[in-house]
Amino acid sequence: MMFVKKFLTTTLLVLLLCGVALGQVLLDPSALTKYIDPLPLPGVLAPVGMLGYEIYYEVTMSEFQQQLHSELSPTTVWGYNGTYPGPTFEARRNYPVAVKWINNLPYDHLFTIDTMLHGAGYPNPAVRTVVHLHGGDVKPEDDGYPEAWYTSGYSALFHYPNRQLPTTLWYHDHALGITRLNVVAGLAGFYLLRDDWEMSLNLPSGAYEVPIVIQDRTFYDNGEFFYPYPWEPEFFGDVAVVNGKVWPKLVVEPRKYRFRFLNGSNARFYNLKMFEADEYGNLLYDFYSEMIPGPAFYQIGSDGGFLSAPVVLNDPGDPYSPRMLFGSGERFDVIIDFAGLQGKYFLLHNDAKAPFKGLDSPVEDEAPLPEVMLFEVKDTTVTDNSVIPWSIMPTVKRHSEYNAVKTRDLTLEELLDSLGNPIAALLNGMMWDDPITEKPTLNTTEIWKIINLTEDVHPIHLHLVQFNVLDRQPFDVEQYMLDSTIVFTGPAVPPDPNEMGWKDTFRAHPGEVTRIIARFNRAGLYVWHCHILEHEDNEMMRPYQVVYPPRPKKGYAFTKNNEAVLGEIEAPISFQLLSSYPNPFNQSTLISYSLPVDSDVKLEIYNVAGQKVIILKNAFEYAGAKTVIWDGTNDSGGKVASGVYFAKLSTVKGNSVLKMALLK
Repeated sequence: MMFVKKFLTTTLLVLLLCGVALGQVLLDPSALTKYIDPLPLPGVLAPVGMLGYEIYYEVTMSEFQQQLHSELSPTTVWGYNGTYPGPTFEARRNYPVAVKWINNLPYDHLFTIDTMLHGAGYPNPAVRTVVHLHGGDVKPEDDGYPEAWYTSGYSALFHYPNRQLPTTLWYHDHALGITRLNVVAGLAGFYLLRDDWEMSLNLPSGAYEVPIVIQDRTFYDNGEFFYPYPWEPEFFGDVAVVNGKVWPKLVVEPRKYRFRFLNGSNARFYNLKMFEADEYGNLLYDFYSEMIPGPAFYQIGSDGGFLSAPVVLNDPGDPYSPRMLFGSGERFDVIIDFAGLQGKYFLLHNDAKAPFKGLDSPVEDEAPLPEVMLFEVKDTTVTDNSVIPWSIMPTVKRHSEYNAVKTRDLTLEELLDSLGNPIAALLNGMMWDDPITEKPTLNTTEIWKIINLTEDVHPIHLHLVQFNVLDRQPFDVEQYMLDSTIVFTGPAVPPDPNEMGWKDTFRAHPGEVTRIIARFNRAGLYVWHCHILEHEDNEMMRPYQVVYPPRPKKGYAFTKNNEAVLGEIEAPISFQLLSSYPNPFNQSTLISYSLPVDSDVKLEIYNVAGQKVIILKNAFEYAGAKTVIWDGTNDSGGKVASGVYFAKLSTVKGNSVLKMALLK
């Protein structure tokens, strides 16, 4: 814990020195009156029209001011379509969507950028964005690859097929090296995916379905956001901001509500429960000096869709009932019934320590944030026809371990300086630019064993896939550090009941091996990373590539009569120069292509005069999906002029040419 204290002390000293120079001091949170502002509800985004068969939206990123508390001066924020958080997408399953994401942000960032982090310094501009639909099953060019960013004055068109189960998704910025800064500035919003089957469940809906994104922030006394410089291992704010409002209050009717909870914080975990309070949010206690519990939470869904049946959290009649524990990026779909609680107030209370090392960790809470928001139940009578369905799905079909073709051992590690302070966090001991080592084959299932060698709980997120958590098992960390041998020190523990559904982000606990199982159903380049944004911005993110299966060799096939026939079965893989993204581009573009067979590959860039600009690739490559980044330089390293360029790919199967435009 000493490194956390040292970082906090250093940051405070730097802040105080800077505050004297700039006339800025940190806001004392106790200066704000809690629970006097109503909880705002994000607006629903309206489509612009149709783009072919896709429902078409346009969303603009811009800087503006928004009052986050009635006693606080307006705060400069970044948002989508002029709101923080951004507007909510209401999407339908199997109805594809196209979104034009427009960057209209200023050229200067809200926060000081630590240019020592990979991707954050020269020659990359300070302000750049790329949107990631968290949990979305999308093609690689629509996933928000961290290096596929673009700057102010440019846009990107992304396509979301919505072919997955109805669930709570969310969108946020994902630019390499500055994701944490862009999200703190305000770039996040909900994306709700529905279908007719969900509508038939008679869940609370309309005004009784409330999306809630919880974030923690720190303010200067003039209302502006504070974010530390230089990089720190985690950022923990000292006030709770819910749906863009500091410590709000929600007035509810005495009936059932459906809440879509999202942990949108950079690093903070939340372990939530309701307790009875007075109208000012002061907790009430019973005869035994115990906090009086509020209504139970009935969790009906997680990251990737519904559970097979509700899981009861915070059961007032069960002192061992689990709370709602979730890390950054995780979502909880819950129903809370306020019936019979007229006139009462309930505080949404958090007791997860920060930094979070587990519920049973004895470490000191360095940055507590117990109070989140207040609920007031109207003293009235209403009719409620909605239900808590006791059987949502007959069963959540989980992946079978027997179908896994490969098991990977992957470590979570910290890189320390000579004094033992963390300077980066790593996946499998590797950094962003190291060669790609995780290459699942298209349409295969794999088990990933996440081996946590650190002292922290890490929320690990895989792009593209919804997976299942198999189990967690403690192991001897010192023995592993000595010879990379896993020696288990206890039995494997199955996932919590509310983790039995589909997940895209999971908790990897310290000193444990967490096994997950996933099927990879799209070819291309994706990423996996820790969703503590300070970690992912400083090397705890790695690309992985879903590759096409190799072309089958000659061998024996069998006829209907079970007669062996020697032959060759061709894999249905086409050769093509797939795309470049973004196109047009002004800094760099990601060129994607696929190889049906192993081949010598030459990828060259030419200008409109037919002159060769640079050779990007000239090597032997195995079959599969490939990506190459061109940063707009020639073979001497100099920047080329704006204009039209051509990428030429040459292989044993022939040539392919792609047209691109460089704009400055």
